[in-house]
Amino acid sequence: MDHISNDDPDEEARLIEALGKEFSFSPPRKHGFDTVRTIQAMREGRVKVFVGLGGNFLAASPDTHYTSEAMARCRLTVQIATKLNRGHLITGEQALILPCLGRTERDRQASGEQFVTVEDTTGVVHQSRGVLEPASEHLRSEPAIVGGIAIAVLGGRTRVDWQALIDDYDRVREHIEHVVPGFSQYNRRVRQPGGFYLPNGPRDGTFTTPTGRARFSVHPIPVHVLDDGKLLLTTIRSHDQFNTTIYGEDDRYRGIYGGRRVVFLNPEDMKERGFEPNQWVDLVSHFASEQRRAQRFKVVPYEIPRGCAAAYYPETNVLVPVRSVADRSNQPSSKSIIVTVEAAAPGPHSSS
Repeated sequence: MDHISNDDPDEEARLIEALGKEFSFSPPRKHGFDTVRTIQAMREGRVKVFVGLGGNFLAASPDTHYTSEAMARCRLTVQIATKLNRGHLITGEQALILPCLGRTERDRQASGEQFVTVEDTTGVVHQSRGVLEPASEHLRSEPAIVGGIAIAVLGGRTRVDWQALIDDYDRVREHIEHVVPGFSQYNRRVRQPGGFYLPNGPRDGTFTTPTGRARFSVHPIPVHVLDDGKLLLTTIRSHDQFNTTIYGEDDRYRGIYGGRRVVFLNPEDMKERGFEPNQWVDLVSHFASEQRRAQRFKVVPYEIPRGCAAAYYPETNVLVPVRSVADRSNQPSSKSIIVTVEAAAPGPHSSS
């Protein structure tokens, strides 16, 4: 859960212990792979099966071509999805696409109509219940698919009643209540209008620090000294976008209409490079001795600091090297990509 800190080994140990006790097994203590390490492990043949539960892993990940090659080296790729996306075109040696119910569709199981719960940006957990009839009577829900896989794979080797969890999602929430702090009386509280707040020490004025007081860290502002002609590119989302899902080609936040292949530049940087508004350019990223290119972006003059540039994600993920990551989190450096901007040769949109 989001409110469990990965930086607290005691808290992590308590969670693992509670999980093992609840389901009568010994959970693995070794950390798994984050996104970047998963991609690298797939490419090196150390991960042979990829299962995607929703989302668009390829579009959301860095270094698009490297990630494509990594997924193609898997023996099996499985996509559990509500609709097709371009990421489904990149497959392992064998591939499955398992269509599932969307959250807007009614989810009927043996005990009746079900709901799932979600956490919003303010830390409130509330219900999400579908209201539309399913697109097909054959569609299964995500919990039913996951539970069905567990039944098929584990058979009689597990004490978990997976079918009961499929039949009634309240049972899933009961397990969460027993394992994860902050979810006491889960089923009752989530049925209250508006849901309930997760524990939040700073909001309540309590701090789980040795002194019982807030602890602040001071980090020096990084200074980037770029070679002549280079810019620091950040990737951004548009108004009509949720994660990798693009709902429209307009961005009313920034006055962009009818297209997303744009790069925002300071007018002085444009003048220095001899670029005109709406001119087609290529973006070239520089990391170590490597270069990556994203072709055919229109220049848009924008009030952005000199030496900086911005362009939409996921169109520019191709520029982000898989090895260029933040020091502690190992997250891709999508907000800090060193690039040069070159006049584009005439031709259709493409990335390479």
